[in-house]
Amino acid sequence: MTGYLISLSGGLLIGLSAAILMLANGRVAGVSGIAGRLLQGRQSSAGLAFFTGLLLGPVCYRVLAGSWPVVTIQATTPLLIVAGLLVGFGSRMGSGCTSGHGVVGLARLSPRSLVAVATFLTTAVLTVFLMGAFS
Repeated sequence: MTGYLISLSGGLLIGLSAAILMLANGRVAGVSGIAGRLLQGRQSSAGLAFFTGLLLGPVCYRVLAGSWPVVTIQATTPLLIVAGLLVGFGSRMGSGCTSGHGVVGLARLSPRSLVAVATFLTTAVLTVFLMGAFS
């Protein structure tokens, strides 16, 4: 598969799975919320199926493409830990993560999600700029 077809397929599957979760469970497909409810033992079977699908994504890629997806991480482990904690804090503070606000919230024309996504993207651009300036 060419690069753009893989990305297009992934995007279509994310949108489809978000729509199915909304129809089957009445819940927004926010990964941070789904993971949080799973850890608390309060997740529905639809949410569990959604999360399982996320974990099986690389396996499906291997079956279709014949190799594992290439992932290159150039950051140090301590930086990844701090970044993960900041993302978790931000998703709690913003009442959702990029999947909930960016995929479902924008599709529902939610003003709160529009502000959240603009904040995510602005922060990402500033982070890339700062990391490039100091490395």
